[in-house]
Amino acid sequence: MMLRSNRELWWAAGIGLLITVIYGGVVLYTREIPAAGEWFGHVIGILGFILMLMTEILYSLRKRSRLASWGRMSSWLQFHIFTGLVGPYMVLLHTSWKFNGLAGAVTLLTVIIVLSGIVGRYIYTRIPRTLDGLEIEGTLSEAALRQARQLMALWHTIHIPIGMALFMSAFIHIGGALYYATLLK
Repeated sequence: MMLRSNRELWWAAGIGLLITVIYGGVVLYTREIPAAGEWFGHVIGILGFILMLMTEILYSLRKRSRLASWGRMSSWLQFHIFTGLVGPYMVLLHTSWKFNGLAGAVTLLTVIIVLSGIVGRYIYTRIPRTLDGLEIEGTLSEAALRQARQLMALWHTIHIPIGMALFMSAFIHIGGALYYATLLK
């Protein structure tokens, strides 16, 4: 069965710790919280957003592709979870701990999507699957399997629109930041 090791969570925690140490080093060196619009703030925000895009696009492409077999679905789901934790953490650090305006709304949507993803991971692991992500029939009672499938379907109807709203808001934020920070100067 898949997703029983928590490898992606350990990797995310380790990389998150490394990012925290680097961030802390920048704070100690500059004696201030890195501003979102300064070099370090931009870099961490851009890298975090790229990871978030990878979270959404690559896993979705692999999941929906019937012809391509670019690795096991379990590996792609682990990658999705890893980038879905590390990317938002980097974007959170990019905020400089200021949550006003559209950027604040994007941050709120980011927190909501991560929490939703944690719930989705829990529901997903309740359904026994092969390494390729196919459900294993007969391992749960029919009522329990049907309930887990219904919860997963409900979760998808909530998680996906929130993710779409997040990315639409993020692209508007990025467009506005580029316009006001570079084109008006």
